[in-house]
Amino acid sequence: MSYWAERLRYILSWLIVGTRGGVMRARIIMSLKESPMNANQLASLLGVDYRTIKHHLEILMKNRIIMPVGEKYGVTYFLSPEVMENYIIFEEIWKKFREKQKRKKVKW
Repeated sequence: MSYWAERLRYILSWLIVGTRGGVMRARIIMSLKESPMNANQLASLLGVDYRTIKHHLEILMKNRIIMPVGEKYGVTYFLSPEVMENYIIFEEIWKKFREKQKRKKVKW
């Protein structure tokens, strides 16, 4: 695996599994994989407050998971080329996270 792919695995694991808000960030990543959107579109699609979306977008931008195109309210967000090339890494992390959550809910 390349250096960038390993780095991406580490960052995505931390952003999705290792911090609060990981589920929302994963939902944003999956949404942007389907179609680039602005913050208002994401807030409407995901049913959350605009400020919540902006907070998570800032975190994802800071970690180079997404990239903004445009200015001010016209900014549209895209997944970064590195994430697009290695999207399978995100899918693996998300799958493991979901399986772990399901196991936690099962009471023996």
